[in-house]
Amino acid sequence: MQTEFCKKVGIDLPIFAFTHCRDVVVAVSKAGGIGVLGAVGFSPEKLREELDWIDEHIGDHIYGVDIVIPQKYEGMGEMDPEKLEAMLMDMVPQEHHDFAAGLLADHGVPEWPDKDDEMGLLGWNEAIATLLVDEALKRPQCRLIANALGTPPADIIKRVQDSGRLIGALCGKVKQAKQHREAGLDFIIAQGTEGGGHTGEVGSMVLWPQIIDAVGDTPVLAAGGIGTGRSILAALSMGAAGTWSGSLWLAVEEAEAEPAQKQSYFDATEEDTVRSRSWTGKPCRMLKNEWTEAWATEGNPEPLGMPLQGLVTADAIRRTHTYAAVGDCQKVAFNPVGQVVGQINEVESCRNLINRLLNEYLEALEHVNGLMPEE
Repeated sequence: MQTEFCKKVGIDLPIFAFTHCRDVVVAVSKAGGIGVLGAVGFSPEKLREELDWIDEHIGDHIYGVDIVIPQKYEGMGEMDPEKLEAMLMDMVPQEHHDFAAGLLADHGVPEWPDKDDEMGLLGWNEAIATLLVDEALKRPQCRLIANALGTPPADIIKRVQDSGRLIGALCGKVKQAKQHREAGLDFIIAQGTEGGGHTGEVGSMVLWPQIIDAVGDTPVLAAGGIGTGRSILAALSMGAAGTWSGSLWLAVEEAEAEPAQKQSYFDATEEDTVRSRSWTGKPCRMLKNEWTEAWATEGNPEPLGMPLQGLVTADAIRRTHTYAAVGDCQKVAFNPVGQVVGQINEVESCRNLINRLLNEYLEALEHVNGLMPEE
């Protein structure tokens, strides 16, 4: 299963695992794939702490870091994080803060104990993402950088490539993939609408081959709907250089999610997700619940643009994650996940999950080969 791009990256398996959990990063990389740490929501200090831990535990293996620099967002151009945060804070209507606080209170989500511990602006902009890239580039075993929203700025592309690392970005449209290629990215992640998190409207089976055809020799990783070894085989058969998955790793043994949050994934089916702007300001696929419904209800405040909505919801993300089992927390929790959530039914280790994917891949390949007529 080792593609030419896998050889270039330095991994055995075409499995790129996006996760916000450092333990998962290490486990996947040790099992032959590559773990990619999602850094949005981390301060530079927090990312330093996480990468220090990864460096201490990953051995001789490699990993990646995923950042978020949208191509359009409020406050673009301001590169001083403190000035940007102050400017954006002034732009958030108080009714949005009050509405979010009311939803949490109505569902019994405890207040954060330290009133002075404000979340602030943690990501979703170039100013902070640049500081995160700075930290990642200090790490010899961090071998790739990915941007989750749009083509990265030219200076960041150059810095990453000049350091000898690879840089890529996600996209949900063919025209976006072409922009990535023209910017000189080393790889492109084509994510169909089935995927969790920020995603477009085009399905994977349509999107993957179109983007692969459109970008020529630029390697494409297939994302959105990667839930089994059969889907890995489908992606590689279309010409993908590998697969990029996130939802699969949300409820593994190594994931830091609370049991109540993992249970929400186990209880859900493929029909229980929605693309909503209610947490980040951009369409993001997640479990639908009373929070997503409230922000979509006529007469209630409408979600603000990115990163303003993140200033409204950062505290809610922290509290619903920490107090996942308290009250009706899961009814207003942020649980980004793709439609493969219906295939996530039990806790298993990263290594067992990867072994299962490999066995499913081989079984599917044997089935397809068996359809060929005997000579």
